[in-house]
Amino acid sequence: MNLKLETALRDVPGIGTARLAHLGKLRLHTVRDLLLHRPRRYENRRHPATIAQAVKGEHLLVRGRISAHGVNQFRRGAKSFYEFVLEDDTGRLHCRYWNQPYLQSQFAVGLELFVYGRITGLKPTVMDHPESELIQLEEEATIHMNRIVPIYRLTEGLSQRWLRQLIWRVLAGIEIPESADERLASTQTGTTRLDQFRRLNFPASEAEIEQARRHFALEEFLSLQRGFASRRNAFRARAQGHPCAGDNRLIKPFLKQLDFRLTDAQTRVLREIRADLQRPFPMRRLLHGDVGAGKTVVAACAALMALESGFGVALMAPTEILAEQHYARLHEWLAGLGVPVALHTGKFRAAGNAGRPALTIGTHALIHEGYQPERLGLVIIDEQHRFGVVQREKLVRKGAYPHLLVMTATPIPRTLGLTAYGDLDISVLDELPARRGHVRTHLRTTAELPKIWRFVQDQLAAGRQAYIVYPRIEEDVSKAELKSVIEEHNRLSELLKPFQAGLLHGRLDARQSQRIMADFRANRLQVLAATTVIEVGLDVPNATVMVIENAGQYGLSQLHQLRGRIGRGAADAHCILVEDSRKADALERLKVMLKTNDGFVIAEEDLQLRGVGDFLGTRQSGLPKMKFGDLAKDRDLVELARELVEQNPR
Repeated sequence: MNLKLETALRDVPGIGTARLAHLGKLRLHTVRDLLLHRPRRYENRRHPATIAQAVKGEHLLVRGRISAHGVNQFRRGAKSFYEFVLEDDTGRLHCRYWNQPYLQSQFAVGLELFVYGRITGLKPTVMDHPESELIQLEEEATIHMNRIVPIYRLTEGLSQRWLRQLIWRVLAGIEIPESADERLASTQTGTTRLDQFRRLNFPASEAEIEQARRHFALEEFLSLQRGFASRRNAFRARAQGHPCAGDNRLIKPFLKQLDFRLTDAQTRVLREIRADLQRPFPMRRLLHGDVGAGKTVVAACAALMALESGFGVALMAPTEILAEQHYARLHEWLAGLGVPVALHTGKFRAAGNAGRPALTIGTHALIHEGYQPERLGLVIIDEQHRFGVVQREKLVRKGAYPHLLVMTATPIPRTLGLTAYGDLDISVLDELPARRGHVRTHLRTTAELPKIWRFVQDQLAAGRQAYIVYPRIEEDVSKAELKSVIEEHNRLSELLKPFQAGLLHGRLDARQSQRIMADFRANRLQVLAATTVIEVGLDVPNATVMVIENAGQYGLSQLHQLRGRIGRGAADAHCILVEDSRKADALERLKVMLKTNDGFVIAEEDLQLRGVGDFLGTRQSGLPKMKFGDLAKDRDLVELARELVEQNPR
């Protein structure tokens, strides 16, 4: 055969019409599809186990001969199971298939088989619904026996043996030229692409399986990064950037009036942003950092650069509470500089500024027709993961290719930063201000709640404030173990007297939420019983205690976001996680919170525990599915792919 990867399977000798249809059900249409049909697992048939080594609950690969078989029918014929008895020199294994009597015609006494499955009983030794494969003495026996054997995903009408033989034949008669990026991958892994196809499908060792996976994972990451680079270059070629680097006439007095100095990380990021704002194409940058790392100050400085240059700025936040908080702080910071700061939400509409460039802060309302800025030079999106790409683009289109800075307080593992956000340049705030107090995290059970409430009362008596977080708004009989914030607020109001406890959750209207938060900021409320609506953006430096009940219900990143609401002042703070569950996964998450306050370490742990899909959520559904790449463990390959694409532009 003289095959190529692009060869259609219908042109490969030995594949009939029926099997071509079966291959089509697996979405295998070309030789490339076939060779990249990654085995779902491998069986080491060099040293199969004996039946005597069977352990209940564990999987076993056994080689033996059928000594008996037949169908066992239950009374009234409603149920049955087909069973064959497999023997080796050490014992007997009963292989059972429930309600599949037709299998009797497919097996016979004397046949020699490999079987693989989970041992479900030991007296007698039983394996329910094992995978099986007939052992035949023929020239191709070396494909199926005495080696590490691939086990593929199949469909009805295909057998492992036939598919394995087909791939073996194809690999023996194929030529595989390499594209530029494929050569880059081969150079890095030190073998040809053909060798890696052989290692993937017929490995000589366990190590070769992982070597092949990493090779094809690198190819996937190279393709992904090449796509990002192509889109970036196309965008830069067609889009003219506004000159927004500024002249420091506003930034210098702004920084001078602050009662703190910028961290080295903030200074570094501002240099990166200024460099972007003076380039001939628009900035597209993601700023991510830990909770409390000072993104708001960076956003203010970026806005001042654009305002100094005569351009307006729009800052969009996901909630009215956060938008109003940004407005209050930035108005306080910038009013003395003569900078117009406006609020534009569902309740408030920004007034015109007589042609003067302004900083307009708002919610989704900025997207709608009521907001029509003049000379929009910079768009800032806060907590960008709470907006869809379409919403972001609608705001950007309010101007003519304005610069874009998107921000998130959710630390993102570097692997995901380079893939899920590969269209953006990335800045990281990896340093917390020195003026912050230390946050200590504790894990307790409900039996210790009386002691916890005494501690909270002591903190309140010392003039501090506390958040108490619950997973539900109202009681749910089906989930009685989860506490509701409405019920617990009533109890806390009595328990923590004479201190005042407020209630905050997602069903309150904006006016109620605004009043409650204003009372909490002003210390008219000392306790805030809340759901996770408080996890983003709220800044009350006097709040030094957080109690999170049913803490095992939350993911690591959400727990870290919640914990970030305390320790925002100079005093030390305490986060108390209350959980009774003995489930290993819940305790594993909570123990990570005890070990570190570093959001980037937590994000990496969260990625490992939850996987990419759960970590990113449905908002990043555009991330391509990968057969070989594993974003939870392939950080080095992602970074290598980015570096290779930058070094080898097309």
